[in-house]
Amino acid sequence: MARERAAPRPAAAPGWPGVGAQLAARLAKLDIRAPRDLLLHLPLRYEDETRLTAIAVARPGFPAQIEGEVVSCDVTLRPRRQLVAHIADASGTLVARWLHFYPSQQKLLAPGRRVRLFGEVRGGFFGSEMVHPRVHPVNAGESLPEALTPVYPTTAGLGQATLRKLIDRALASETVAEVLPPALCARLGLPGLAEALRALHHPSPEVPASVLEDRQHPAWRRIRFEELLAQQISLRRAYNARRARRAPALAAGDGLARRLLAGLPFALTAAQRRAVAEIAADLAVPHPMQRLLMGDVGSGKTIVAALAMLQAVDAGYQAALMAPTEILAEQHWQKLSQWLAPLGIEVGWLSGSRGKRARAAEMARLADGELMLAVGTHALIEDPVALPRLGLAVVDEQHRFGVRQRLALREKGAAGALGPHLLMMSATPIPRTLAMSHYADLDVSVLDELPPGRTPVITKLVSDARRGEVIARVRAGCAEGRQAYWVCPLIEESEALQLQTAQDTYDTLVAALPELRIGLVHGRLKPAEKSATMAAFAAGEVHLLVATTVIEVGVDVPNASLMVIEHAERFGLAQLHQLRGRVGRGSAASVCILLYAQPLSQSGRARLKVIYENSDGFAIAREDLRIRGPGEFVGARQSGLPLLRYADLEADGDLLEAAREASTSLLRDHPQAAAALQERWLGGREGLLRA
Repeated sequence: MARERAAPRPAAAPGWPGVGAQLAARLAKLDIRAPRDLLLHLPLRYEDETRLTAIAVARPGFPAQIEGEVVSCDVTLRPRRQLVAHIADASGTLVARWLHFYPSQQKLLAPGRRVRLFGEVRGGFFGSEMVHPRVHPVNAGESLPEALTPVYPTTAGLGQATLRKLIDRALASETVAEVLPPALCARLGLPGLAEALRALHHPSPEVPASVLEDRQHPAWRRIRFEELLAQQISLRRAYNARRARRAPALAAGDGLARRLLAGLPFALTAAQRRAVAEIAADLAVPHPMQRLLMGDVGSGKTIVAALAMLQAVDAGYQAALMAPTEILAEQHWQKLSQWLAPLGIEVGWLSGSRGKRARAAEMARLADGELMLAVGTHALIEDPVALPRLGLAVVDEQHRFGVRQRLALREKGAAGALGPHLLMMSATPIPRTLAMSHYADLDVSVLDELPPGRTPVITKLVSDARRGEVIARVRAGCAEGRQAYWVCPLIEESEALQLQTAQDTYDTLVAALPELRIGLVHGRLKPAEKSATMAAFAAGEVHLLVATTVIEVGVDVPNASLMVIEHAERFGLAQLHQLRGRVGRGSAASVCILLYAQPLSQSGRARLKVIYENSDGFAIAREDLRIRGPGEFVGARQSGLPLLRYADLEADGDLLEAAREASTSLLRDHPQAAAALQERWLGGREGLLRA
């Protein structure tokens, strides 16, 4: 995805005045590369060092600051080596202990020295004590700080004292430019940025620490709005830049599409017809489409993609579909081949498992333009694969690919100076707030209805203590001519997790159900074995398929009406919903049994409650976002997506709406302010955000 990019941020410099190379390297781990970045490195929490507490009234379990004289300080060897000091004030004596200490600390705590200690008081064998308190020497009557003490996120080798000193220096020397129009700040009730930063780095002791730490203070609201606005500006600029680039105009010739629809045994839903029309209109203009086709499990995204690919072929261009797993890619290839063979269109198939000679022949036909359509796994983006007239790239389950992989497929197409159109598909519905933020530069089509004939799936929660009853249910269902899945989370035994393995489960079920034909599919099988087992299951020759999550997406066997998920508490909500969607594809009543092990963790219980109570993928996605946060939801861990540091998509929905509106007017009326805001928060790192 060749996109507009801001000037790249400079690499970590050797340092700047007052910061040497070693310190600069540690600061870079916190994404601090210049003094201005220190200003936006905001506290996690605060400590109140503005008051002293008498030793006699210090409450156990609460942090306190005491001041007193060192009565004694010794290194004791029992029960273990530790530094023990006795500190006295007018009200009593307190024991301070350090299990890890330096000679300098012992020297600091010389008898007769006056010190201040900050830490949590607790009851000890010899009365009140503090373990590993923070300590520094003072003179009698020395003044107390006038603001709460900030505690910052840090990294190994970088202490709080150093960070505070650097941040205070930046606050004193850096000019904080106010880039938001005063009218906008007044309308939203936002303080100025300089005022907000001072309030967060050095809050008044009158402000309750809880208000600051819960981020309810107006200063936090200003920070969260700026971050959301910078993100919206970045995505809006990406959208505008895409509209300025050129792509082949794929005119909507209805010949191939009409013939395909006439031969299908089903009619498109209203939602599918709407999505087809939206995509066809985008493909017909000479700007690269970047559209997300979003629909629940079984909503019929593949036929929509097929019609889009035919529009490319009708216009004389190639189309390629990339899927994250071989099973899913092969299912797409088989389905497209079945649909398009009557039209005389052959679909190429590229995967890592195909023989070298077969792959070379397929690649040659793609390079010559003899094959107009290709389906594959990540093998599609490997260097030798040439798609000289690629007009449309389709990425299924797009969140399961890294950003660089999605970029690579799009960059395969180089029809002169024209880039291909991009259609991304996801069966994990994206909550509205997430669509407005991380996906704001995409156009979105939603399939919000299921094709007729899809039966609701009944979900049951069953403790693994009742495994025998579940096996009996499988036996009964298969005896009635139905088929079943049994899904396991691991392939081989993990002592740490103590999970049932696919292989062990297979062996157990073969012994318990000798009258059934049972297949086994997992990621370690050779592709040919995997394909043969899946084909036998699809043909009804295998009654029960034991599998890992390789069958999570793409498997369509209408006769399968029972799904058992082993250790369901270990799966994410999106996975559980996807797996459940493998059944209910025929006319028979379908059941999904979630087998769980006791004791359930709090998060495991929360996930199972959500999946048990909801069948709507959009409702599940909202809960998933609430439980996991946006980072994992969008696949950021594997894609490098820069996450929001301070804003919360769920809690800040009103600010997100306001930022979305403000981004358009700021770019139009105050472009320099918009650029300054983007540089302040993203500094050239927005390229991956927009991929």
